[in-house]
Amino acid sequence: MNFTELNLDASLLEGINDAGYVTCTEVQEKVYNAAKDGADLYVQSQTGTGKTAAYLVSVIQQLISKPENAEKKVLVLVPTRELAVQVEQEAKTLLSHTQKKVFSFYGGVGYERQIAAVKKGVDIIVGTPGRIIDLCEGNNLTLKACNFTVIDEADRMFDMGFYPDLRKILKQLPEAEERQTMLFSATLNSYVKNLAWEYTRDPVEIEIEPENITVTEIEQHLLHVSSDEKNKLLVGILKNENPKNVMIFCNTKRSCEVIAKRLQMNDLKSDFIIGDLPQAKRLKVLNSFKNGEISILVATDVAARGIDVEALEMVINYDLPNEAENYVHRIGRTARNGKSGKAYTFCSEQDVYNLPAIERYIEMSIPAEVAYPEMMAEDKSEGTYIKTGNYYEEDGRGDRRDRNGHGRDNRGERNRNGGNRRDGGNYKGKGERRDGERKSYNKDDRKPYNKNGRKPYNKLSEKDMGEMQNMSFEDRMKVYKDKYGNGAAGRKPQGKPYNKNGKNNDYRKNNKNYKGGQKNYSKEAGKPVEKKGFLAKLKSLFGKK
Repeated sequence: MNFTELNLDASLLEGINDAGYVTCTEVQEKVYNAAKDGADLYVQSQTGTGKTAAYLVSVIQQLISKPENAEKKVLVLVPTRELAVQVEQEAKTLLSHTQKKVFSFYGGVGYERQIAAVKKGVDIIVGTPGRIIDLCEGNNLTLKACNFTVIDEADRMFDMGFYPDLRKILKQLPEAEERQTMLFSATLNSYVKNLAWEYTRDPVEIEIEPENITVTEIEQHLLHVSSDEKNKLLVGILKNENPKNVMIFCNTKRSCEVIAKRLQMNDLKSDFIIGDLPQAKRLKVLNSFKNGEISILVATDVAARGIDVEALEMVINYDLPNEAENYVHRIGRTARNGKSGKAYTFCSEQDVYNLPAIERYIEMSIPAEVAYPEMMAEDKSEGTYIKTGNYYEEDGRGDRRDRNGHGRDNRGERNRNGGNRRDGGNYKGKGERRDGERKSYNKDDRKPYNKNGRKPYNKLSEKDMGEMQNMSFEDRMKVYKDKYGNGAAGRKPQGKPYNKNGKNNDYRKNNKNYKGGQKNYSKEAGKPVEKKGFLAKLKSLFGKK
């Protein structure tokens, strides 16, 4: 079905034409037909199916075609800043021939421009939960007129800890009977179910089956490589194949920055995008990548949400994703619109245990082989420690506070709930490195050690692994265990025992000032000090010295 067959307002059709839309996708047709009469919706649909246009066309049509909706507004909640900007840009195109206005609200930037936009009047409010709450608490924004509410990528927002924020925002909206609510999610989990049950009225459920993009359109390669040779393999692939553009995915924010900087040291034009970057820098990096100024972008799963690059030639999974469905999201960014694409996945002893869940999810075994020496290249950054963080110091900016005096970190977002970070970051508040604080080291900057704690692991070889593509997963794991022992998959190597704090138990014997355990030691000469209990006092007073 074409958009011209949907009986849309003429001004909206002009905007649709400007956006280049002709034929409706399945989700666009089903959402519009179900939403045009005001029904609440719960839509299961993967990224890349056209759901943004689906809900925008539906709500814009109701705003401009029904006189009773003239003063009503739309609230669109999204998990990341990049997705907020993308939705805003798409809405601007669709609204270009109407009198309605759209604006995006997200953290990492100042409040002045956003507050000014509210005062001028905004019909479609697109925002991340943290900044929306901040503006409402500062009496700069009210949601009482938002009779249309869209929660996009709901499952991802729950993963990022936004569930309490969503409930808080929904309570500030008009009653459920007076608003239309649409939830979009790639998966159906208990949080989404609870939200749909509590804040919607008999929602119409629409489920779009994901396309089998992993088998039919993408050339996949699983490369078994030891963790200390990942960088050499990465440099070799990029220099040997010289892709026009490539996205590299890592599981941690620090790994993204480290890898991007190591690639720069190898004369490869690259940059990284993570939740901690200032918004201005994030947008600059994205524009540079889309314009071709840099050909390599390193990102986490969360930061990459909402990034859509046409004709992406290659995806590289530097780390195996912790969640199986993220593998599909990652490699699905290439081979779009009938074009070809290639995906490389590195599988080392530290993340091999994520492989079976991925292969079960995609219902196939990824073609595998051992990374042979010819695929690798010299890594000029080898042995160099990479310093990370302090992104605002580069821009000449330090810590900031908001207009209400609340403490904010040096990325501009308020830290609530023990340091959990809002708006597109991935801050857990535990074990993560904050800019300008303690140093943090990980597997990117040290070589794995064997069970003796001294020598590095032996490297994998074709002779050791045999024909990997013909091996079952159990056989692969047996080879890994034979090769690496209990050090596989990032476990602590065997050797000297460790206590519950991760310290060697010999610390108690070797440290003369240690006060725990059976004996107390003095700080002076390391001599044992007798306990000063009741019996000890009696002995010191009346007994023999």
